Amino acid sequence: MARRTKEEALATRHKLLDAAEHLFQAQGVSRTSLQDIARRAGATRGAVYWHFKDKADLFNAMMERVTLPLEESFNHENEKQEAPGEASLNAIERIRLSTVNALRQIVTDAQTRRVFEVATQKVEYVEELQAVRLRHLAVRNGFLERIQQGMETAAGQMSLTLPVPASVGAQGLHALIDGLIQNWLLDPQAFDLLEVGQCAIDVYLRGLSFPGEPQSATAPCGVSTP
Repeated sequence: MARRTKEEALATRHKLLDAAEHLFQAQGVSRTSLQDIARRAGATRGAVYWHFKDKADLFNAMMERVTLPLEESFNHENEKQEAPGEASLNAIERIRLSTVNALRQIVTDAQTRRVFEVATQKVEYVEELQAVRLRHLAVRNGFLERIQQGMETAAGQMSLTLPVPASVGAQGLHALIDGLIQNWLLDPQAFDLLEVGQCAIDVYLRGLSFPGEPQSATAPCGVSTP
């Protein structure tokens, strides 16, 4: 019986998060009440407060449902240890792989795309959502730290002197990826996020003196060879 109750509670939690995703996307975070979410989920307001402290807590749980797997994937790629004799390019390959995988998930997974749209276009950092702002900053700072470490490792492996500090390089890469995602979400028909993103990331990293993708030596991004 306890197992059944636990499973039912988890199902209710997911229904509430699903309802929040759709309502936040449709009418914005500030204009959506917890009662709205409970009603759409077929639950009570009390059920909302049983699972979540407040709207910010619910919002962050909604975000974590799709972003935590991305963060864990990124950490996994960047925490692998070098094997003796392994090519020094791997540190940069990991940055490319993890960032491109994130772009691919946004393009191919409707839930991820919906949640990123809410996070970038449908939320205001008003007083009741300060915990959301803090979560956003924590994720950003963690990304910057891992990218900086990856760039420093790669530069050391390849005996490169970067034209800017790795911290600045990480800030630039984050701004590039963040800008691509936000502009694509505004108009998904404007460009191919995965193709343009791969090209832009490669060009940016080559601008920092890191070797480019193998195909970039034979043809520019987006240009097919005969």
